[in-house]
Amino acid sequence: MNDIIALVGILSGIAIPLGVFVWLYFDAKNKRATIVEIAKTIDDQSKVEELISNIEGEKKKEPIELRRGGMITFFVGIGLYLLGVTALGSILKGVGLLVGTIGVGTFIAGYLFPNDSTGITKAVEEFEKE
Repeated sequence: MNDIIALVGILSGIAIPLGVFVWLYFDAKNKRATIVEIAKTIDDQSKVEELISNIEGEKKKEPIELRRGGMITFFVGIGLYLLGVTALGSILKGVGLLVGTIGVGTFIAGYLFPNDSTGITKAVEEFEKE
């Protein structure tokens, strides 16, 4: 019985990533086929490029909000620490403290490094005044 459980565990560890890979491949293949079929009927190159960007789901690149991510990471660390205190022991307390400290560092970095162009411009102007 233990051999069967071990075999199922090994096979699922292999099958799940392969299944995700195949799923993503066929999803991208269908998108490419759709682009080719539509591009055959469109004469304007700029419209084809616009269509490709819409189908591919390219979003406008937005800066990473470090303060938000830092707070989320900090509270995940607190949750892990409390889980270690109540149920799972000292190892999880240490992991919770590590994750919480990383969250605090990320939160502080959000204030030290402005992530938008107006914040950068403002920081440069303040520096030039000095």
